[in-house]
Amino acid sequence: MNNVILYDYWRSSASYRVRIALNLLAIDYKTVSINLLEGAQRKPEYLALNPQGFVPALVIDGKTLTQSLAIIEYLAELRPECGLLPPDIVDRQKVRAFAYAVAMDIHPICNTHVVAHLMTVTDKADAREEWMKHFITDGLRKLEAIIDGADGEFSVGDTPTMADLCLVPQVYNARRWGVNMTDFRRIVDIDGKCSKLPAFQAAHPDRAKP
Repeated sequence: MNNVILYDYWRSSASYRVRIALNLLAIDYKTVSINLLEGAQRKPEYLALNPQGFVPALVIDGKTLTQSLAIIEYLAELRPECGLLPPDIVDRQKVRAFAYAVAMDIHPICNTHVVAHLMTVTDKADAREEWMKHFITDGLRKLEAIIDGADGEFSVGDTPTMADLCLVPQVYNARRWGVNMTDFRRIVDIDGKCSKLPAFQAAHPDRAKP
């Protein structure tokens, strides 16, 4: 598999998910940094690649793929033996439901462009931190309820799936914004298990930072 290129921002949780997936599948790739803080995602050359102006974008098999979960599902179908999506149809639904809860319910309202707009409509100095803590905490509380008492070492089963690829970057964001993780015992335990795996370690923002 030649010339796999990931258009990436080191702190983007969506990019983080895809980095983990590529690492788990042992797919070699080149990274092109798109600095969101400098507005690189709005430059014409990047918009020609991804008209939404979001990261990540992945060039693979001569195709340009966008949207992190669509990319991960493509990779899962490309390599079904990798287990990113389990073989059992019920477990696949559980994985998708958990991943979507992160990527569609928590992530969009805690995205940089949303919070940047928030700061234009309020004079409250700590509005950004309050917003992030509120919505991340609320989202994690619901995720904890979903997986509390579930069997398996990870979010769904005994091997990492797309659910864990979404959970770990969200935990990184939670800690970055000072969310109290005390009540999220199961989430913290799973994050700890993932942090011991080389594919997750290599994808961490501290390693991905240009």
